Amino acid sequence: MESQINCQILPSLLSSFVDTFVDFSVSGGLFLPPEPSINPDPITIQNSKNPNDSSWLPPLQTVFAQPARLIAIGDLHGDLLKTKQALRLSGLIDLNDRWSGGSSTVVQVGDILDRGGDEIKLLYFFEKLKREAAKVGGRVITMNGNHEIMNVDGDFRFVTPHGLKEFENWAMWQLVGNFMKTMCGGLDENILFDDPFDGMPKEFRGIKPELLNGVRARMAALRPNGLIAKRFLSKNQTVVVVGDSVFVHGGLLPKHVFYGLERVNEEVRDWILGLRLKVANQLVRGRNSIVWLRSFSKELAKDCDCSTLEHALETIPGVKRMIMGHTIQERGINGVCSNRAIRIDVGMSRGCNNGLPEVLEINDKSEVKILTSNPLYWKGYDASLNANKKDGFGSLLPEQGAEQVEVSA
Repeated sequence: MESQINCQILPSLLSSFVDTFVDFSVSGGLFLPPEPSINPDPITIQNSKNPNDSSWLPPLQTVFAQPARLIAIGDLHGDLLKTKQALRLSGLIDLNDRWSGGSSTVVQVGDILDRGGDEIKLLYFFEKLKREAAKVGGRVITMNGNHEIMNVDGDFRFVTPHGLKEFENWAMWQLVGNFMKTMCGGLDENILFDDPFDGMPKEFRGIKPELLNGVRARMAALRPNGLIAKRFLSKNQTVVVVGDSVFVHGGLLPKHVFYGLERVNEEVRDWILGLRLKVANQLVRGRNSIVWLRSFSKELAKDCDCSTLEHALETIPGVKRMIMGHTIQERGINGVCSNRAIRIDVGMSRGCNNGLPEVLEINDKSEVKILTSNPLYWKGYDASLNANKKDGFGSLLPEQGAEQVEVSA
């Protein structure tokens, strides 16, 4: 009788404990703060789906006011160590990895996945920072890059063995968590984890036996409506406007703007959640899509399509610059097209160029500054930077001064 009473009382406590235990085990030892409540803007709700519909989801916010301090971070590719270095460089986390950025806003332009072995840890780490920042008026925005889209599509060409092992470990802990929850008899099945392998084939043609479990786990986690895709990637924006800057992984063409930036975010989000069967290729697949475009990422300004860039920017009210990642700038963050296109992917991940961390800072006067850990930057570029002070871009590298590296995907 006593055991029955305990099992009637314990389920919610047991479930909460197990959820925390599993998160701690797969995140590298993180305890996630409580998730802040979300109150969407009434006008945004009014213009979105009917909130009385059971399938209604709060819309992803696309446009944000200019904060007092805005930080932009480029591609991270599974490198937790370099990510923390970049965040400390910008004063956003302290030595204990806690948010210390106050009311700052940070935008990470995508490509957290692939090429490294800390992908899940990075997703958890950014989720922790989102919650910590929200408590003190700050904001952390994460975006979809082409590698997030590839993984939801089941394209694992750029996955590392360590990346597969991390997902295999994640799946194992999901199963352990479910076993722990069922130790109390009569448990409500609604508090169990979803079976990560539900509907997954047991074999994949051409996959080596030693990689099979990792591939299955990764596909189970990242497929549309997969547990990791649903929990983390569905919260990513694909296009974001903050103040007078528009952020995107690859680039925006006028056709993307005319399609509707809010519509882009909603359709990509709904596809990741499994609520729609597909998302338009012009948005996320192909060299002219939002996450793959390189038209504004060429080494020299004369090779960039500045007229198309101007056209795209003119169609977004109040925006004067586009900030993008995707193409490695080997000599650091730089601008082209009269600094209206700013490229911030410095290949910092050890899975790419192992570059020195750099981030972009924009203040409330729209003045742009590069924060870098590269001592050669200050020694070699000070004179040219001081000579180039105009339009609030005095701290940007001179145009045509950066060597870009176009890596596969």
